[in-house]
Amino acid sequence: MPASGNIIRCVSGMASTEASKNLSILKPRLGPKARSFKVFSHIPSLRRARRHAMLAGESVGFVPTMGALHQGHLALIRQAVQENTHVYVSVYVNPTQFGVNEDFGSYPQTLQADLKQLRSLTTDFWNDDSLGQITAVFTPTTQDMYPGLKPTSEVDGHGSFVTITPLSSRLEGASRPVFFRGVATVCMKLFNIVQPDTVYFGQKDVQQTYVIKRMVDDFHLNTQVRVVPTARENDGLAMSSRNVYLGKRRRKVAPVLVRALRAVRVGFTNGVTSREELLSAAHSVVDEELAKQRALPPMWRSLFEVDYFSLADREHLTELDNVNPAHGAVLSGAIKMLPVEEAQEDEDLGTGDGKTTVRLIDNLRLGMPSFPRQSHSRKSSSPEL
Repeated sequence: MPASGNIIRCVSGMASTEASKNLSILKPRLGPKARSFKVFSHIPSLRRARRHAMLAGESVGFVPTMGALHQGHLALIRQAVQENTHVYVSVYVNPTQFGVNEDFGSYPQTLQADLKQLRSLTTDFWNDDSLGQITAVFTPTTQDMYPGLKPTSEVDGHGSFVTITPLSSRLEGASRPVFFRGVATVCMKLFNIVQPDTVYFGQKDVQQTYVIKRMVDDFHLNTQVRVVPTARENDGLAMSSRNVYLGKRRRKVAPVLVRALRAVRVGFTNGVTSREELLSAAHSVVDEELAKQRALPPMWRSLFEVDYFSLADREHLTELDNVNPAHGAVLSGAIKMLPVEEAQEDEDLGTGDGKTTVRLIDNLRLGMPSFPRQSHSRKSSSPEL
């Protein structure tokens, strides 16, 4: 789940200042500002806190995470405190979005470090009365989240699931068939528990934002969806909790994905609109880097595989043969950084000692409106990013 503010749906194409004015209506404060947050491990106690906020007429923004927090997550929280009295953050590694052979067992779980980061962040908001505050961190157990059958990662496994098709079967879904089923299911559960006025997701996980938007619309959930721009390292690599697996060697090569996407954007800016020509620029970048790595001895190189490059329609994520400059497109891609073949002495191989395949995803918007725009989930309209 997720870091990154564009609203998925647009009601009237408000400018960002107008959106801020509208959203500030949601943020009254009737009592003294909270200095820190409470940690809730059980659903009933969190619901009591949420009910208290509702009866006080105070808004709640919600940032769902799987922990291993980084600056992308913190950017979501910073956006949320600008628009809500209360910000709730969940930290839960959801088993149902991991495939049978994926990295659920080794996914970084750093709850105490996450809580320390969040406590430090609250101090940034103490003295600004125009900002809300993190007031709740929800850390449920899997028994609480899946009280019936034990959660399964099997494609045909039993259980109560939310499936959003055909969105969930494209792109990421083609490589990870249970991923969006798990994401939609856990988000439906979390939204039902928290009842947020607004939820916050990052642009990096672009397909996820489409799936969540479709779920919110189709099930008439009483929340708004906010998408915040991707947080990046100085060299352009999209921030991700999985980056801790990379180590120094693979980390140096990982920005090849964003370089490939940026090469496509240069072509589009220069008037190229055909799919073949645009994506050939991405493949040229990755092919050049891969040839360079293959020429190195195993103890120095970092090999990777391209999963996909996509040039998709902005409304439904259907693939395009040509981009209409007036409409723009969503450009996305995924690569797999392969395990280190031969380690050097005392080399920093990252979490997992370089033995884990690290899947990286990223996306750029081609010829599309700037962040942020506003939408209300109660309105029926096309998604925009």
